[in-house]
Amino acid sequence: MPISIEDEIRQTRPFAHPSLRAVVSLLRTATVLEHATNEALRPQGITLTQYNVLRGAGRRGLCGREVRERLISPVPDVSRLLDRMAETGLVSRVRDAADRRHVTARIAPKGRRLLAAATPLVEGLARRRFDRLGATATDRLVDALAVVRQPA
Repeated sequence: MPISIEDEIRQTRPFAHPSLRAVVSLLRTATVLEHATNEALRPQGITLTQYNVLRGAGRRGLCGREVRERLISPVPDVSRLLDRMAETGLVSRVRDAADRRHVTARIAPKGRRLLAAATPLVEGLARRRFDRLGATATDRLVDALAVVRQPA
């Protein structure tokens, strides 16, 4: 039997409303999954945010705005993130000849190798956590979360 959110966070008073309980449960779940994913990626020397950039950059590449839009968790300075990833050889940054302000980040060979090594770790973690629910319940959860993410 799964442990209740109240027991997990050692809350002794009931939540004032079921929606508050749902918010706390969702935030706790997101934190647990983010931590577990970062721990799985630690041996590869990258974070979940860096993995997310590598997954999206591809050979075509993305500009900084596109990287920002694709990030699961926003970061305050995408340019600095891309600079650090370029310094470590994970991405390359190319200035547009016609518009020097436009810089495209593309996954570098080192980044492709790291992505290939890291993806099975992330997918394995996801399977271990969600296969217990089954495909139908997982799909319902994803659909329900999409509703929750919409502005009220």
